[in-house]
Amino acid sequence: MECLIQHYGLFVVEWKNVTRLCSTKPLLTVNGEYPGPTIAVHEGDNVEIKVTNHIADNTTIHWHGIRQLRTGWADGPAYITQCPISGGKSYTYKFTVQYQRGTLWWHSHYAWQRASVYGAFIIHPRMPFPFSAPIQDEFPIIFGEWWNGDVDEVENEMMKYGGGPNSSDAYTINGLPGPFYPCSNKDTFIKTVERGKTYLLRIINAALNDELFFAVANHTLTVVEIDAVYTKPFTTTAIMVAPGQTTNVLLTANQVPDSSGTFLMAAWPYLTSVFPFDNSTTAGFLRYKNTETENIKHPQKMPSTFEPNKYNLPKMEDTKFVTEFSDKLRSLASPQYPCTVPKTIDKQVVTVVSLNLQDCPANKTCKGYEGKRFFASMNNQSFVRPSLSILESYYNKLRNNEYSTDFPEKPLKPFDYTGVVPVSENMNTQFGTKLLEVPYGTNLEIVLQGTSFLNVENHPIHIHGHNFFIVGRGFGNFNVAKDPAKYNLIDPPERNTVAVPTGGWAAIRFKADNPGVWFIHCHLEEHTSWGLASGLIVQNGPRASQCVLPPPKDLPSC
Repeated sequence: MECLIQHYGLFVVEWKNVTRLCSTKPLLTVNGEYPGPTIAVHEGDNVEIKVTNHIADNTTIHWHGIRQLRTGWADGPAYITQCPISGGKSYTYKFTVQYQRGTLWWHSHYAWQRASVYGAFIIHPRMPFPFSAPIQDEFPIIFGEWWNGDVDEVENEMMKYGGGPNSSDAYTINGLPGPFYPCSNKDTFIKTVERGKTYLLRIINAALNDELFFAVANHTLTVVEIDAVYTKPFTTTAIMVAPGQTTNVLLTANQVPDSSGTFLMAAWPYLTSVFPFDNSTTAGFLRYKNTETENIKHPQKMPSTFEPNKYNLPKMEDTKFVTEFSDKLRSLASPQYPCTVPKTIDKQVVTVVSLNLQDCPANKTCKGYEGKRFFASMNNQSFVRPSLSILESYYNKLRNNEYSTDFPEKPLKPFDYTGVVPVSENMNTQFGTKLLEVPYGTNLEIVLQGTSFLNVENHPIHIHGHNFFIVGRGFGNFNVAKDPAKYNLIDPPERNTVAVPTGGWAAIRFKADNPGVWFIHCHLEEHTSWGLASGLIVQNGPRASQCVLPPPKDLPSC
């Protein structure tokens, strides 16, 4: 019998002065690191991470993409599966990494703390990689966003007056903005490589509010994994990764560099919104190992104007590229790594994913469009977090008004979702804590339908506690009579976060076989704050091994 390894870790959430873009500010960190420490485990390991909160505000940590089989208490979203960790207190997250291998990540799941509280979570496989290329080295590339001001104030201002948030001042690669920003030549990520060798890049989009393109000048990338699930390999000049998503690519250093010995790697936003956004570019360098150049601190003189095609980057509005890239993502579907997509379903839920414009309350100041307030919703339900964690209420069978299980399973009033003229309709939403509840083992299909309210937009929807298969995608309105006939039920991509196409829809399927309460939300943080969220309750199964484990003794209280 194989002995499972125990992985212990200690996280201290604390402030640290960090300098970026010409100024220094207090930044919320874990263990004083930005980004936070990488957690590296093996498939099958038991994990214990003790989190101690050294700040005055609350905090939590979410292990993004970890399925948390029967251990929802360790999932982390505040007021969904736990009350937050208050100042001066600690909580130990305990879980086992089962049937997963690859690149995931962790982040705070309280307010907008994940702007700086995040890091990589690497699960090394027990079996060799299902691709033959020998890997010289591997390294994470984590995208983030940097605000010169206080991120809490950005969120508070947005929620107080109902306007859009201030855009970030920079994107970052591993916490470093790169040479296109002021005072940032020294704050540039540089990776030294050997010509002829192949490298595994573990790419994570931890940005708060932006989908991002990524490319390396003159090089091709081979996609081999998404969201810790192997894919059929394919080559591409660039990738698009939405907030919450991860992508592993192979890169072979097979080019001949110029006298600088370097090639630029860069990321900039995929634009699908009319809202103000950070239209800047973060960059780093691949430095080819060469005794004449490897000690140069600033590899290149940066051009005065940025030409994206010179560096393999698609244009910001290139939805055609995103569509073609997404169409190439397929599950490996091999005997060793089968594709277990449900061929039949027990329940279909159609939910409209929408931004909303709420009338301004009397005697209030509102700074949204036309003097109203921005909100967001699923099936016109704008999610409100309760005062006690939903998992506690559900597990303890508390009869309170913290939540209800009457989330509408289809739009209450069907309309031309993507053809409606923006801002021409009544876009007020309803507020509440409505969840969907299903029996253990339900084969569930959820159709996520975008709208043109305010504007069409790509929405990265994340489901906690489960992976799912993206069986269909399209533009316009989902046609229940015709579109299911086009589903891919052979090798659809398996993920934990789906980028719903701008002005379109995505259909996902999965078996609800993880008992507990699981958050469903947009991974654009501003949209979650506005209420673009819901939840899924999976009932206990008939066997003890199909039931939620009891709560830990140190579970924080509200």
